[in-house]
Amino acid sequence: MKPKIALLALLLSIAPALAHGPTPIKVDEKITVAADPKAVWALVGHFGALDWHPDVASVKATGGDANGAVREITLRKGGVVTESLDEFDPQQMKLSYRMSDANLDALPISSYSATLAVKPAAGGGSEVQWYGRLYRGDTSNEPPDNLNDDAAREAMTTFLKDGLQGLAKKLQGK
Repeated sequence: MKPKIALLALLLSIAPALAHGPTPIKVDEKITVAADPKAVWALVGHFGALDWHPDVASVKATGGDANGAVREITLRKGGVVTESLDEFDPQQMKLSYRMSDANLDALPISSYSATLAVKPAAGGGSEVQWYGRLYRGDTSNEPPDNLNDDAAREAMTTFLKDGLQGLAKKLQGK
């Protein structure tokens, strides 16, 4: 009888590992720009303003900068992403938002939340940090390559890096 109990205990201990779903993926990008933080915030500190992002074709926003505001971002490569504002803090120069509805044709991501923050950089200028937490497009245990963790991480990292580089270019007139 004892071997059966030991076998049952072993099976029960590995069952959670076999049923494991996706884990959150974290992305974090920063850039330092030669501009005053208030000037940077004036450009990025409105939920509906993404004209500095080279991957964004257009934005339709409703609700201003109030919590719950919504924006639809049309990407240059195609697809629309809908996001809602969770927190807007102009004193801290920070805004946080989340994806409202997944659009796997636009991004291989099932959900995400992100924060954009501006602060003074050591030595002058501004540090702009854009970070988030996301889940891959296919949350099953064996997602296809185009919807797995790597695809999701790459898509979001590219979006954030492109945006920060576009921001720096606009701020620095290059």
